[in-house]
Amino acid sequence: MANVTLAPAFANDTRRFGRVALVHDWLVTYAGSEKVVEQILQLFPQADLYSVVDFFPESQRGALGGKHATTSFIQHLPRARRSFRHYLPLMPLAIEQFDLSAYDLVISSSHAVAKGVLTGPDQIHVSYVHSPIRYAWDLQHQYLAEAGLQHGVKNWIVRSLLHYMRIWDQRTACGVDAFVANSAFVGRRIRKVYGSEAVVVYPPVDVERFQMRTQHEDFYLTASRMVPYKRVPLIIEAFASMPSRRLVVIGDGPDLARASAAAACNVTVLGYQPDAVLADYMQRARAFVFAAEEDFGISVVEAQACGTPVIAFGRGGVREIVVESPDPERGTGLFFSEQSVASIVDAVERFEQHPALRPEVCRRNAMRFTTERFRREFLSVVERAMDASEAFASKPPTRQWRSA
Repeated sequence: MANVTLAPAFANDTRRFGRVALVHDWLVTYAGSEKVVEQILQLFPQADLYSVVDFFPESQRGALGGKHATTSFIQHLPRARRSFRHYLPLMPLAIEQFDLSAYDLVISSSHAVAKGVLTGPDQIHVSYVHSPIRYAWDLQHQYLAEAGLQHGVKNWIVRSLLHYMRIWDQRTACGVDAFVANSAFVGRRIRKVYGSEAVVVYPPVDVERFQMRTQHEDFYLTASRMVPYKRVPLIIEAFASMPSRRLVVIGDGPDLARASAAAACNVTVLGYQPDAVLADYMQRARAFVFAAEEDFGISVVEAQACGTPVIAFGRGGVREIVVESPDPERGTGLFFSEQSVASIVDAVERFEQHPALRPEVCRRNAMRFTTERFRREFLSVVERAMDASEAFASKPPTRQWRSA
């Protein structure tokens, strides 16, 4: 089914779903989680949108169907546009202030607090979880180290706030009728943190906008937001130690200065580039290098859609995207086992000696993550949640026995 006909075919029947609310943590940039919101709105175009803050670029608001979100009091606090994350301790309170009692179906798109909205016993709440709050759960110690908050008074203040966030986050899991995870990796996080099972529905990737190339040039590519956990400077350091291997780096963010400082003459740091430029480099690169422990990894899918193999850190959701295999009909990349210079260098050298990975196999593998598949599978989860609720409501009440 083509994308142009999919949305009308899957659009909700109001007699079936009633009034629908879609709650997202915050609307600031058009990134991976916002692409999920975009596709959910394609399925439920009449849904009302809620978010802690909405500073979404007006030039890209078409992705939200032109909608503006109903926002919380944080929207109006000082410097919220630039520093809304500083108000994280207030976000549980903010998300609980949304009055959603008029809706029959509530969908949350959550990587922080959205799943904590309050719903009643006659409402269905389906939560698409990009991840439980990473910096409050298993990655707390890593985030504290990256922020330089391992010692002192600030360290204990932040640890206390994260402890509070964990208690609140776990408690609000009881208000969700159906969890959806963006990868099996995140599904395991959900089971460990919330004690609930989740259905895996991979995020939508617009693979059709990437063209496959069968001939690649003699350079490697890495592209991502320049934030610490992406480990872009680490990749640059690895290639700086391999002067015969050329690396191109695309992306912007807090780590850009550090990345540029680590670059050697064989490393070109381009900073932010438009989508068309990024796609061009992806199509021409010898391989795409990825060093983050990511919940999913949309850029890894996009690279393979270009016919470009991937060299990746072998932990997290990327293991569900890249296939490491000696079989030429299956293999799409290689993994390295540690986030270290030596491990990346070893993987690149192994890649150079490895039989050529075939572009058409990479492309075929990427086609597992289409927007069509996302819509179909997500709608199926919502329908099953509705069916389960209706079946439960139709059961006769349990008889209460009084003791003599």
